[in-house]
Amino acid sequence: MQEGGLDGAIGKGRVSNLISRFEENRHTDGRREGTPPKQVSRSPNCSPPRKNYQRPREQTSDSSPHHALKPPNGVLAKMNRDRDKERDMEGVTHAPVPIARINKQGLLNGDSVDLTNREITEEECVDSPDVHLNQAKEEEEQEKRKVSEQSDIVRMNSIPEQKETNEQKLYKIANELLQTEKAYVARLNLLDKVFYTKLMEEARKDTFPVDVVKSIFSNITSINAFHSQFLLPDLEKRMGEWTSTPRIGDILQKLTPFLKMYAEYVRNFDHAMDLLKQWIDRSPPFKAIILDIQSQEVCGNLTLQHHMLEPVQRVPRYEMLLKDYLKKLPPEHMDRRDAEKSLEIIGMAATHSNTAIRKTENLKKLLEIYEMLGEEEDIVNPSNELIKEGHILKLAARNTSAMDRYLFLFNNMLLYCVPKFSLVGQKFTVRTRIGIEGMNVKETFNEDYPHTFQVSGKERTLELQASSKLDKESWIKAFTETIDISLQKNETFKSAIKDTEEASDLNISELGKRAPRWIRDNEVTMCMKCKEGFNAITRRRHHCRACGYVVCWKCSDYKATLEYDGNKISKVCKHCYFILTGRTDSDDREGKKKGILEIEAAQFCGSSIMCGFLQYCERNKPWQKVWCVIPEKEALVLYLYGAPQDVKAQSTIPLLGYHVEDNPKATDPPASFRLSQSKSIHSFAAESEELKQRWLKVIRMAVTGEVPESPEENSSAEITEELNSNGN
Repeated sequence: MQEGGLDGAIGKGRVSNLISRFEENRHTDGRREGTPPKQVSRSPNCSPPRKNYQRPREQTSDSSPHHALKPPNGVLAKMNRDRDKERDMEGVTHAPVPIARINKQGLLNGDSVDLTNREITEEECVDSPDVHLNQAKEEEEQEKRKVSEQSDIVRMNSIPEQKETNEQKLYKIANELLQTEKAYVARLNLLDKVFYTKLMEEARKDTFPVDVVKSIFSNITSINAFHSQFLLPDLEKRMGEWTSTPRIGDILQKLTPFLKMYAEYVRNFDHAMDLLKQWIDRSPPFKAIILDIQSQEVCGNLTLQHHMLEPVQRVPRYEMLLKDYLKKLPPEHMDRRDAEKSLEIIGMAATHSNTAIRKTENLKKLLEIYEMLGEEEDIVNPSNELIKEGHILKLAARNTSAMDRYLFLFNNMLLYCVPKFSLVGQKFTVRTRIGIEGMNVKETFNEDYPHTFQVSGKERTLELQASSKLDKESWIKAFTETIDISLQKNETFKSAIKDTEEASDLNISELGKRAPRWIRDNEVTMCMKCKEGFNAITRRRHHCRACGYVVCWKCSDYKATLEYDGNKISKVCKHCYFILTGRTDSDDREGKKKGILEIEAAQFCGSSIMCGFLQYCERNKPWQKVWCVIPEKEALVLYLYGAPQDVKAQSTIPLLGYHVEDNPKATDPPASFRLSQSKSIHSFAAESEELKQRWLKVIRMAVTGEVPESPEENSSAEITEELNSNGN
């Protein structure tokens, strides 16, 4: 019994091994031929099969019982795979599949097996599916799993997402308030601790007036202190204890009264923009400090003007967040009363800011266009409003070739521009500025170029081609509406002028004797004398104290005594000035201060620190002979005249801040020197080295802000002698 059991075990091991080899051969043949293995009948004429390899244990004797304990290589792995399959298919019933008892002598290397000659025994049937049956069932199971997964996805999508609770929404709003407050305080620090502080440090050196810097930044220091020392710390503390104290209304209700300080900043904003532009143009050191800070990473490639818009826009932001907070706040919530009081206070402060915001948003767009135009066009003022912009083709007048152009249509003018090559952003050069007043637009027809129309103004007529019919209609509509609005304003203005003039004619005898009724600022949009549009930067509104007209500063630059005001000298318009003083238009400017270039050169000869002829060259222009004067009254300015008796200077150079270079280039004339500042370079050459050193002594003091003294050599006799020699 023991030996029989051993033989049986060995026999079963061999059969399993043979089955494995048989399956491997089947798969190998299938891979070779790409089709299932065929049954091959051996011809008796065929040579006997050659055996390449036989396992030694196939000829084992009964004296090797250890084979019953250690199955052939590969059997354990197959048994494990079968066990895993049985576990996976647990509960699945199928018909028993018999295993064929194969004569091992018939299995030769590379031969097929004659399945019809197998002897099948019912006892050796096992519950293991055929390989192809397994593959089919596995594919079926995979399909079932895919369908199941898709069903799960559809079912999950059909389930609505879990909605945020009201408490979570309130927390998100409060957290947004905190995060935006942190970013806002960073901007305030940039304005207060960087821009304002550095400009004040330089102003205290008398480089430019301290009052100018203070006027530009208004009360920014107080605003920064309030937010960084009070509001932000309180919000951070409250968000840290939100779980126990979920409310922000009490903090805002306590601190929002301080937001009234924004009224001063908003009221001063237009004036601040005006001063900022003036001193950037006037003072090179002022401009250099601002440009240096703007180039730093902390500025984020934004200008000072952009950062100064932040305080104007902040208060309405509080109002918006608090309104959203109140919508989510239950009526019985403990924070509701404080939040409502806070909103009322913030709403009052926001009323002052909303109008300013509309102006600042328009101003922000104007600043962007100003940068696109190379900062050369003076378009940044609140009276300008952008209507439409975009690319368009311009048809040449001679050969009707189309050229790419860009238009900026404003409420009062059209900028006709040429695109410039630029690696960073769009850049344009203004070719023509056309006023809206007197402009006409009409549709044209051109067989070669469709979608054309014509814009005709006082300055120029343009034939333009749009990209499509809709684009053409859009441009024509924009031009037509802008022209119509301009005409309506002019008609209203003319009507107001007519009514006022009639009233003035009736009461001309009382001019200056009775206080007039002032025309309200919002009743006119342009000067009632010269008809130039008002803006907050270059043309502000002024009232004539005699007739009550609203005029610009140029038209109000007259003074006369008014009887009704105790004969005090008051500001009046040009028309009233002639009536009250009896002067005519020919001598209306007598006694008035002349422009900086209108001072006659002869006036300086006897009262100058230094004067004389020098050769002058600006950039790459040709050298020319000019009469240079540094007057005693304006010791920091160099006047350049064409001749000693000219009534108007060609140009002036404010010497403060310039760098003096006493190292002439090889191409410069002898005894030459240069004044340089940023991109501005002025070259001079004297008649002799001695005269050059006299000029340098005076200029070196002037560029540092010191008032120079007249050199002893610069006597009146020498000046007279020089004038005589040049005259000969």
